[in-house]
Amino acid sequence: MKLLLTSAGVKNASIHDALLGLLGRPVAECDALCIPTALYGHPQVGPGVGAWNFISGHSAEPMTGLGWRSVGVLELTALPTIDRERWVPRVRAADVLLVAGGDALYLNHWMRESGLADLLPSLTDTVYVGMSAGSMVMTPRIGQYFVEWTPPAGGDATLGVVDFSIFPHVDHPMLPDNTMAATERWAADIDGPAYAIDDDTAVVVADGSVEVVSEGTWKLLGG
Repeated sequence: MKLLLTSAGVKNASIHDALLGLLGRPVAECDALCIPTALYGHPQVGPGVGAWNFISGHSAEPMTGLGWRSVGVLELTALPTIDRERWVPRVRAADVLLVAGGDALYLNHWMRESGLADLLPSLTDTVYVGMSAGSMVMTPRIGQYFVEWTPPAGGDATLGVVDFSIFPHVDHPMLPDNTMAATERWAADIDGPAYAIDDDTAVVVADGSVEVVSEGTWKLLGG
């Protein structure tokens, strides 16, 4: 699986170019599945209009509205009630997974409960595009700073697909506490490397390498 881990979607030309590089062909020739699940777990963004905006491509964070050949919806909370034969082939057939922001621990819980987490390692040709929590869920831990929804087992552990953590939305005007100084305090609680990224930055993971693509501000912490 190739990863494009963003703070706020495909916000600029540099991130868009990175997406095209991972896809290997134009967006218009690719089929996408979007995953809105994380939105429902966060008190500030869902459920309701946030999920609709993400799915319909009307949000300010470009994901589903980039001109894909097709866009489907994969709702993780529904998958445990559906035979795997009905949804696994659709995931395997998708060129890209577009994963919304929201609550990373809620998303982690439903990725595991649904069986999608177990499927991810076999999706070697799929591009995964995460936004905020959709990016953070691929890391080992999110840190106490970001804990809103409490998982049944507690803690702040996530999938650990990559070996670094992510602090998104650095210096966002609507998130005054998300300063670069705050990222330093957050990173002190993270055992391992971590990237602090603003909304014009993404982390690309492909072929065993990690690259930061940015038209904004970012910093590598710890490690």
